[in-house]
Amino acid sequence: MKIGIVDYNMGNLASVSNAFQKIGADAEIVKDADKLKNYDKLVFPGVGAFGDAMEHLRNTNLDEAMKEFVKSGKYVIGVCLGMQLLFESSEEFGTHEGLGIIPGSVVRFDKKIESTHKVPHMGWNKMFFAKKTPLFETLNNPYLYFVHSYHAVCDEKYIIGKTLYGYEFVSAVNKDNVFGFQPHPEKSHSAGLKILENFVKL
Repeated sequence: MKIGIVDYNMGNLASVSNAFQKIGADAEIVKDADKLKNYDKLVFPGVGAFGDAMEHLRNTNLDEAMKEFVKSGKYVIGVCLGMQLLFESSEEFGTHEGLGIIPGSVVRFDKKIESTHKVPHMGWNKMFFAKKTPLFETLNNPYLYFVHSYHAVCDEKYIIGKTLYGYEFVSAVNKDNVFGFQPHPEKSHSAGLKILENFVKL
């Protein structure tokens, strides 16, 4: 089993790599678009701005390589910004086109909640499972670690997890062989590591 962690200059790849080491899985950091196809599964992490990330993905041809990998039927998990990039668009600092792998868009938290809730949403919060999936095996609505100001909006059929922060928002998605998590499993202690372990077992 070869797991690739996609490096597109956005985020702390070391923490993701260390998380896979903790669960005894071999995961390599990969930045060459031509090499993605050599892996059995991909982790698509990321922290930062959506527009900058898409620019780098396009400039390195990682955008097309990611789409081809998804078409192959192999499993992908997007984390935080990596999840958001899977969607069609984002309104972060203007309007930006995403990878379009999952229908939907990324929007900022509604300003109406800012009188009672800080944005960015940062810290531990509960994920409520909307659907059964192998990635949630042995877990029950766990607390996970979040850091974000934007969240996805998509059709209910893709939603596998929701979280309450001022209002209910989408915190985990699944379309065929592609999963996305807004929280950081690699920073979410035993519950997060279990999600990654379940991903490896797919």
